[in-house]
Amino acid sequence: MASVFEYAPAPESRAIVDIAPSYGLFIDGEFTEAADGKVFKTVSPSTEEVLAEVARAGAADVDRAVKAARKAFEKWSALPGAERAKYLFRIARIIQERSRELAVLETLDNGKPIRETRDADLPLVAAHFFYYAGWADKLDHAGFGRRTTEGGGGAGPRPLGVAGQVIPWNFPLLMLAWKIAPALATGNTVVLKPAETTPLSALFFADICRQAGLPKGVVNILTGYGDAGAALVEHPDVNKVAFTGSTAVGKAIARSVAGTDKKVTLELGGKGANIVFDDAPIDQAVEGIVTGIFFNQGQVCCAGSRLLVQESVQDELLDSLKLRLATLRVGDPLDKNTDLGAINSAEQLARITALADAGEAEGAERWSPACELPSSGYWFAPTLFTNVTQAHTIARDEIFGPVLSVLTFRTPEEAVAKANNTQYGLSAGIWTEKGSRILAVAGKLRAGVVWANTFNKFDPTSPFGGYKESGYGREGGRHGLEAYLDV
Repeated sequence: MASVFEYAPAPESRAIVDIAPSYGLFIDGEFTEAADGKVFKTVSPSTEEVLAEVARAGAADVDRAVKAARKAFEKWSALPGAERAKYLFRIARIIQERSRELAVLETLDNGKPIRETRDADLPLVAAHFFYYAGWADKLDHAGFGRRTTEGGGGAGPRPLGVAGQVIPWNFPLLMLAWKIAPALATGNTVVLKPAETTPLSALFFADICRQAGLPKGVVNILTGYGDAGAALVEHPDVNKVAFTGSTAVGKAIARSVAGTDKKVTLELGGKGANIVFDDAPIDQAVEGIVTGIFFNQGQVCCAGSRLLVQESVQDELLDSLKLRLATLRVGDPLDKNTDLGAINSAEQLARITALADAGEAEGAERWSPACELPSSGYWFAPTLFTNVTQAHTIARDEIFGPVLSVLTFRTPEEAVAKANNTQYGLSAGIWTEKGSRILAVAGKLRAGVVWANTFNKFDPTSPFGGYKESGYGREGGRHGLEAYLDV
């Protein structure tokens, strides 16, 4: 049935963000060219237009940035926690003041809808800096022991030194906040490498650091490709490595730091199970399923990409879900009505397409709502597969796109067995009206985060991380402090 409502375009203005033609690396408080003069271009996934030219860091630049961070560490780590907190509070407030500008920038460079960058990403970015600013002068009370002197004497938590951080393209500014906020709060200095397809918000953050008066060298931003990330991870003077990204790269990082004294946290891939029991409120569950897999075009490591639905309600749920998917609006990410934006890159679109084609070839039944995709940019229609078994590639491999695989179960025991039948262990969701069932099932799921009657809800006070090939270590909450402290 055709909708009685027609949505007029409601574009957010691009004029609020001023993107320069070119950007350098941010080292020791200054923007500078790469040592070898190399540059690369960053494009908007929704239009394929070039947004800016960006310096491409090499090994020499990594060495320069690490030296700057090492030099700054001495004074930064010696500051009283309350003084470090002032800088973090200042950064948080500037992020709030510039949130509209940053939301538009993130949407342009990443392709996700402005509705998400404005209402989810940016409030969480500021919240992480506010939260860890509050911890900066309370580290003695975080449960890791106490120092007898502020400068580092006696037992108790001490900063590690220089943190080398590598972040992905799906939540560029939010992943930056997850990494930088706890590192600075605990007295470490940072060298961060953003993803090559989304470098701009990290460079704008470098400007925010200057605006906040952060001492030179405390935060350094190196834009570049995987070789720069590898050089950063392998640098002998880096004390802590934090990585969010693919499992394959995470494994390579774990191998490269094996045998060193570097502390490592890895937040890797996922294949989250969203479990719907027969007593679940169907309409609420449908909204949670849509949020679980179509938020950020499914380019979320903890996405609910496997829907496990109890057989007795499968038909009712799928009918409601298909009706809901038919209402999703795919298109211009800067339009406030848009539900699904562009896929981040041509490379990612090719991967999603290949895996979806494999699902069809292996016998799963493919369905997408009728939707017109823009002619330029990288786009993929919301897709669901039924008649999926655990042997299907689409039920095992992380697709990292708007593709949902539907499996069924009869008993809670079968649901748990199927949910845990994966090499990953990052997230899961449970939909039921019984609190006792939530607690019983959640306790058996091997997943770092289990949501009950909701999905993809984040909070800076809550730890996040995985089991098995989803990585190790926790980010967020009090647990997130430990990764940056010698305890």
